[in-house]
Amino acid sequence: MAQFEDNFQRKFYYLRLSLTDVCNFKCTYCLPDGYQTETQRPQFLSQPEIQRVVTAFASCGTSKVRLTGGEPTLRRDFSDIVHLVSSTPGIDRVAMTTNGFRLAKSAAEWHQAGLTNINVSVDSLDPRMFHQITGENKYRQVMDGIEQALAVGFSQIKVNVVLLKGLNDRQLPAFLDWIRDLPIQLRFIELMQTGTMDDFFYRHHVSGQAVYQQLLGQGWIPKVRACHDGPAKVLAHPDYQGELGFIMPYEKNFCASCNRLRVSAKGKLHLCLFGESGVGLRDLLQQDEQQTALIERIQQALGEKAVSHFLHDGHSGMTPHLASIGG
Repeated sequence: MAQFEDNFQRKFYYLRLSLTDVCNFKCTYCLPDGYQTETQRPQFLSQPEIQRVVTAFASCGTSKVRLTGGEPTLRRDFSDIVHLVSSTPGIDRVAMTTNGFRLAKSAAEWHQAGLTNINVSVDSLDPRMFHQITGENKYRQVMDGIEQALAVGFSQIKVNVVLLKGLNDRQLPAFLDWIRDLPIQLRFIELMQTGTMDDFFYRHHVSGQAVYQQLLGQGWIPKVRACHDGPAKVLAHPDYQGELGFIMPYEKNFCASCNRLRVSAKGKLHLCLFGESGVGLRDLLQQDEQQTALIERIQQALGEKAVSHFLHDGHSGMTPHLASIGG
């Protein structure tokens, strides 16, 4: 099969697959009121449906799958899904993004199932600030999970930090001290505007570019980006075992290197985190015989992928919050 490609010659090696939009944290920048239960129990993608969508992407050049949410490890069959995805021919990286609450207990099991990469959200190294931002008093539990993940063989953990003015924006020295002797890639993520979070965005947005330039002046050196990497601009330093990554969606030409597509937990293809709507795939995920039609629908949708997310124009699309389609 031909590589998935859009009208701007961008090729897509990377699928972000949401397993659930349920989350047990109440992060101020995403779900400040917690997950709101639907009137009807949501029907998230089943394992056979996941198998078919991953197989379709793998047959068209995708080599990396990231399992997201909500909180993906709330799925009771999470380990089975990891094994299913990692066993799919053509997939050589299976990553997940997690809040880390189950990491200490299950890191070894997930590693054995085929998980290769972990991103953990840790928005503060101060337990009180962590509690304030996440709505959960689980700082020690999450940090123990990171230690356990390193111990069982994950060679590098990525830790996501959403930069928030007035909350964690003065904690850079503490974060740098933390990664001096740990193989952790600390990723500073610029706060992004979503439909329900306009006021929060205007109060707490910090430009990642200023922090990035500051660190360049302190001897940090840019690394070359690999084809399957996400959008982070990565810095390394000879005195640090860890690395720094910056995800800056408001940077000029941020979308030029886009290499990822998203499928929601309910089976919709999203061409952009900030798109207007998803393209339904679920009707084509019921039988193996529908694979050709599934691939054709995805490729056809790629013809509509815009050149940019248009966040610079204050346009955040229809995404209500980041948990709704996997961030």
